[in-house]
Amino acid sequence: MKELTPKEIVEELDKYIIGQKKAKKAVAIALRNRYRRNLLPDEFKDEVKPKNILMIGPTGVGKTEIARRLSKLIDLPFIKIEATKFTEVGYVGRDVDSMVRDLVEESIRMVRVKRIEEVYDKSKELANQKLIKLLAPFPSKKKGSNPLEMIFGTTENKDDDLVENEKEIIINRRKELREKLLNGELDDEIIEIDVEDNYNSTVELFSGLGIEEYNINMGDIFGDLLPKKTKKKRVTIKEARKIINNQEAQKLIDMDEVVDLGIKKAEQNGMIFIDEIDKIAGKDYGSGPDVSREGVQRDILPIIEGTTIMTKYGPVKTDHILFVAAGAFHVSKVGDLIPEIQGRFPIRVELENLTEENFKEILTKPKNAITKQYQYLIKTEGINLEFTGEAIDAIAKVAFVSNEQSENIGARRLQTVMEKLLEDISFEAPHLNTNEIIIDEAYVNNKLMAYIHEKDISKYIL
Repeated sequence: MKELTPKEIVEELDKYIIGQKKAKKAVAIALRNRYRRNLLPDEFKDEVKPKNILMIGPTGVGKTEIARRLSKLIDLPFIKIEATKFTEVGYVGRDVDSMVRDLVEESIRMVRVKRIEEVYDKSKELANQKLIKLLAPFPSKKKGSNPLEMIFGTTENKDDDLVENEKEIIINRRKELREKLLNGELDDEIIEIDVEDNYNSTVELFSGLGIEEYNINMGDIFGDLLPKKTKKKRVTIKEARKIINNQEAQKLIDMDEVVDLGIKKAEQNGMIFIDEIDKIAGKDYGSGPDVSREGVQRDILPIIEGTTIMTKYGPVKTDHILFVAAGAFHVSKVGDLIPEIQGRFPIRVELENLTEENFKEILTKPKNAITKQYQYLIKTEGINLEFTGEAIDAIAKVAFVSNEQSENIGARRLQTVMEKLLEDISFEAPHLNTNEIIIDEAYVNNKLMAYIHEKDISKYIL
């Protein structure tokens, strides 16, 4: 985080998300404060608690997209979870503790990947050596047919000269193979290698307060008591190098150190994004599937407040994990969350509804704009797809009006509108005898104005 200031974080988010300056600013400050806290003296560091953020706004305005882009932007343990997947203790389903376990798994994966990158060159050299040995192995010692010869070793003198000659030939052969291997001349050759059979059986265990699924590797449980199961696999030398490289890298890294560092990173810099938190809010619960919603809130509360969760790697404290929650709050209100939960999210950010101008920007400005996506897709058929400025204005207007007429689903409406607009072109593209198609305002009006009219009258048709 050292190289990214709050302004730089916002600038990175601006490349993909239109508007929502308040939300971007709040998230950027929260992330920078994580970095600032790490620079504090140890005796004061524990006193600085993360300021959790609650994002409120209708669907499709960028709440989840902010989380998705953050996960790619930051080099910190980050997971996104849906609040609706959890159930209260005593009900069948995932308990809330699993979000911390998922964060720890992600943190350990990040540390392991970094450690593997550090030893990559060394493991690559070891992989090359192993491949050369497989391609040109030394001959195995010949076993004497007479037991007495084996006891007294009378065959050794006879075969010594022969073995030495063979060794010299193989050493020269290995030098040749090494040059070819490094030059990539052998990449397409097929070789048979031994790979570890890493099939893990999934077992349901009762863990603390609920049922959790763990991948249990029996070899990890019994250590060296059980030999590692391997299987033969025929692959190209290029693929074999990758497999053996990974195997050697795993041997070079200290997994105990990786786990310790992963847990520490999750505890001190971890971030959990809780989406759809409004779906577990609400009063007047009756019978039915939502009976446990308030119970989920009560279960989440101690995790946000700060507690210790048991994982298969050991205890993990949640005191300094940053929580960012988001919800549309269409039906329920923020006040419907239990007061303790509300108090644990001191920073509230309201995201705004998208305007017609926002839709125009979404169609053109982001690096992954939907118009650019369709241009690339159609270009695979040898056709250049172009949109005029008036066509962009018309598409934005249709999306905005559609949201006004029916359910407001934000920017997701553009996906519906664009698919309708380009339906015929996508279907006919492989058979068209042209290398350029220009979408203008007349084409948009012809394709989509009827769509708006249909949406308008459909509410009156039973």
